[in-house]
Amino acid sequence: MNTQLPKYPTYKHSGVEWLGEIPEHWEAIRMKFLFRDVSEKNKPNAELLSVTQDKGVIPRNWVENRMVMPSGNLESFKFIQKGDFAISLRSFEGGLEYCYHDGIISPAYTVLKKKKKLIDGYYKYIFKSKSFISEIQTSVVGIREGKNISYFELSYSLLPIPPLSEQSTIAQFLDYKTAKIDQAIAQKQKMIVLLKERKQILIQNAVTKGLNPHIKLKNSGIDWIGEIPEHWEVKRLKFILKSPLKYGANESGIEYSPELPRYIRITDFSMEGKLNEYKKLSLSWEVGKNYLLDDGDILFARSGATVGKSYQFKKSMSIEKCYSFAGYLIKASPNEKFILSNFLNFFTMSSSFENWKSSIFNKATIENIGADKYSELKVIIPSLAEQTAIVSFIESQSAKIDRAISLQTQQIEGLKEYKSTLIDSAVTGKIKI
Repeated sequence: MNTQLPKYPTYKHSGVEWLGEIPEHWEAIRMKFLFRDVSEKNKPNAELLSVTQDKGVIPRNWVENRMVMPSGNLESFKFIQKGDFAISLRSFEGGLEYCYHDGIISPAYTVLKKKKKLIDGYYKYIFKSKSFISEIQTSVVGIREGKNISYFELSYSLLPIPPLSEQSTIAQFLDYKTAKIDQAIAQKQKMIVLLKERKQILIQNAVTKGLNPHIKLKNSGIDWIGEIPEHWEVKRLKFILKSPLKYGANESGIEYSPELPRYIRITDFSMEGKLNEYKKLSLSWEVGKNYLLDDGDILFARSGATVGKSYQFKKSMSIEKCYSFAGYLIKASPNEKFILSNFLNFFTMSSSFENWKSSIFNKATIENIGADKYSELKVIIPSLAEQTAIVSFIESQSAKIDRAISLQTQQIEGLKEYKSTLIDSAVTGKIKI
């Protein structure tokens, strides 16, 4: 990447691969001469902090997602001060975390305190740079998920030491540039949200109002549907299927074989409703023959984190000869004399369907939608000709929106890569700030 920034006039080799060449007047010193492992305890009344990968070490009540409050003796927790760094259980993949507040953290973390005058901001960027994270992963033996990093091993890693004035200049430059990049990323993420909302509105209007804006409407008599075209019908799901709703097999999958039915579970579907091509399982013919899927079947999730989520099964999703489905899924086989599979699929993407699910959950203490509830789902039924036109319209318009979302996503990834490369280049002296 061309950062369009000058280089230093002369360089020397740092002595380690992750740093490569550094400016001639910089030093490279082992971490143990710059930071020490401290373990100050017995401060149970200090503010409780959380060690996060994206925000550093911050007060626990600032963390958006709900976290389990620690139980036991807070006197064993480690005291950490603003300007210190924490080595966490995830540092091998996300770097070291900078502390923004005085307080206490779990004894599972390692607290690093500076041994000499250093500019916090400069090392904050170094410890989150991809080059340093690579150094952690390659130089510290035995690192794996869930295991903390031994500072005794990490302390032998070399770190660059620019003059203090340059440390400060680099930190200020990166603060400014990364803030601008983050702002651009946030704007594109907001655009993606708006595009998804537009797609949701498009689907909702098409499946509940049709394509003619001047059509006469009537009250459907159902709160979560509202008005629909006067000549449309509303039927319960159980009356527009080839056969009754069917639960999947309550069996454990076996080793995948292309000669056996592929065993489809909730986890086999991506967020976009596509079949994943990893961790495949099969089901024996003896069992699987009773749970086969046909092209166009709609699968509903009946419980768990994805309860109420629907998936349209298409044989074109994968290469297997046949497919069976697992117990946390419920199969609905649309009778295309009444409703097209694609139209039913879009109906389950509508706001009306979401409102129906909410009404179910409000009446239940456990978020679980069984076949009895799905069978009573009221579905809007236009004529088959209108369904065909609506499906075609949604597909063509959604494709345009999906392309716009994909472009924004690619640009976000490009900005993130630019930010990462800029940080790396600045903190290792590959560009002169």
